[in-house]
Amino acid sequence: MIGIIDYGAGNLRSVQNTLAEIGAPYRLIHTPEQLRAASKVILPGVGHFGQMMRALEMMEMQEPIKKVISLGVPFLGICLGLQALYERSEEAPELEGLNLLPGVVKRFTHELRIPHMGWNEIVPKEGSTLLHNLGPKPHLYFAHSFYAPVGPATAATCEYGVPYTAVVESRNLFGVQFHPEKSGPLGLRIVKNFVDF
Repeated sequence: MIGIIDYGAGNLRSVQNTLAEIGAPYRLIHTPEQLRAASKVILPGVGHFGQMMRALEMMEMQEPIKKVISLGVPFLGICLGLQALYERSEEAPELEGLNLLPGVVKRFTHELRIPHMGWNEIVPKEGSTLLHNLGPKPHLYFAHSFYAPVGPATAATCEYGVPYTAVVESRNLFGVQFHPEKSGPLGLRIVKNFVDF
């Protein structure tokens, strides 16, 4: 059973619809006990980094999330859910992220329109699990004002004034900056690749 962490925000309905469309059973997660019972976990995200991290802390979820990932449970963070994997974010510098990946999430500072919204091309690295059979430069739907740095776990990059991480993969830990649930057939395929991992 795939667990979707419900922290009071995020694109829950869109993610639920995507899983239903590919025939993947799921349930919403509200407690650490439910989290530990999930075979795979998705952390969707829209909104503010600080709001998400405070909500996860109130739910006493931060350490259990790290624990299930350390035990090998496949985990997918979407948009803000990807950003939560890093040390911290400029959006709420007083708070720590989950600190599972090195680096600080930064705000776009160039002259292009912020937030970055719409379809953009990503450049996958060879051998990506999530991007298997998507073609060389797929276009996916983004909506964000902050970006994660390129690092060792980066499995695909995107450019919007600066190059940044569009996909991370590290063993059973996955994250995407775009919204697969809003990216049409390619987004469905990405979620299916995670479900089949």
